[in-house]
Amino acid sequence: MSKIPEMTYTGKGVDHMPIKAFQVNESTIIAIYRGSLSEFDILIKYRQTLKNGRWSRIRTPKHIHWTVDILMKMQSYKELTENFVDFFISLWENTIPIKSEEERQQLSLEKLLDISREEIEKFKELSKKGEYSIKFLILLAKLLMLQEKTNRPDAYMFKKVLDGLKRGDDLFSLLSTATFGSAKGRR
Repeated sequence: MSKIPEMTYTGKGVDHMPIKAFQVNESTIIAIYRGSLSEFDILIKYRQTLKNGRWSRIRTPKHIHWTVDILMKMQSYKELTENFVDFFISLWENTIPIKSEEERQQLSLEKLLDISREEIEKFKELSKKGEYSIKFLILLAKLLMLQEKTNRPDAYMFKKVLDGLKRGDDLFSLLSTATFGSAKGRR
């Protein structure tokens, strides 16, 4: 395994340093940056180790990424994955937007995952399928939910995809919903 990589990236000719970077596990790092869509916006990026042991480039997670992962898990563990989606819906309903710079600076792996320790254990079997571990998915979901709700009081993308998964929408509808926002900007 290679050493932990830097999470600074260059965009629009400017180096972007993370506000926070968390090593989720031995193969995944997630970082939070200042965004530009609202006063307390956060931008989320991550890296994973590749099959060759090297770290991936810095990636921006999209709704389509976690949606496909959930669908892959659902193929092997339907009922457990449905319960996991219910957990995500509950997270969505209880997510409060970031309202100050202090709140944004206080984001931490421990705080974000503390109330989810029981769920990480309960759903750990799902980590055997798909690309992402349950710990990473929960952290990513919480951050994406914070991002959406901080930027727009009428945020809907994450919840709309969750509702489609809960209803058992067809693959085309789910993937269409999960990719819609990427063409229009983050929601």
